Amino acid sequence: MIELKQVSQAYGTQDILKNVSLKIKEKRITALVGANGAGKTTLLNVAANLIPAKSGQVLLDGRDICQMETIEIARKIAILKQTQHLSMRITVQELVAFGRYPHSKGRLKSADETKIREAIAYMDLENIKEKFIDELSGGQRQRAYIAMILAQDTRYVFLDEPLNNLDIKYSVEMMTILQKLVQELDKTVIIVLHDINFAAAFADEIVAMKGGEIIREGPAESIIDGETLKDVFDHEFHIIRVGERKVCVYFQPQPDREIKRSKDCFI
Repeated sequence: MIELKQVSQAYGTQDILKNVSLKIKEKRITALVGANGAGKTTLLNVAANLIPAKSGQVLLDGRDICQMETIEIARKIAILKQTQHLSMRITVQELVAFGRYPHSKGRLKSADETKIREAIAYMDLENIKEKFIDELSGGQRQRAYIAMILAQDTRYVFLDEPLNNLDIKYSVEMMTILQKLVQELDKTVIIVLHDINFAAAFADEIVAMKGGEIIREGPAESIIDGETLKDVFDHEFHIIRVGERKVCVYFQPQPDREIKRSKDCFI
């Protein structure tokens, strides 16, 4: 389990996180949502020990993460940042092999090769494993990075706005893949999302942030609420239900405007 206890962080004199406490539920997708500057990415970075907390404590499986070796953390947490910068031209297979570094330290063994093959197969990349990363579409590239994370073989997967620059088709594909990681591989996924409807549709848990604080947290069903989201985003939301999920409409229906209803969609 990952637990944050009264964690604070600041850039200069500006507070970014303010006494944040949070327990990440295992084998769930937990989405961090909020407006720009809410502290979502900073929370993710502090939880992964990429940046130290100014105060407070992060516990990884019951241990203070600041007292753990970097290589030990990398065997438990895989993180995919918002932008990936590669200074060399590498193939999909070579990229995925990087995921084994915390285990092999660059000296791949047969067990590492097996994990690499399994990750490539799981992400359906076998036909393009010899292609260079810069030759791929945005969706293919993101699947390659997810394969690298799979090869790393960690319990926890952190992603910082992985849907950036993806169209709707690939965004839905990406979120569906993350659901499979939870359901089929027992991963715990923590993800920063910009679009509240992707959190509503795919997340199990939502942590709503504003001004470096957690405004509310809980099951997606409870957080997709007009008053809660208005408080978080300073914007009016109209909530409808589609099947078993709530979604947000970004306009307020006018009294004289009829909204089409069906057996699966109601106000």
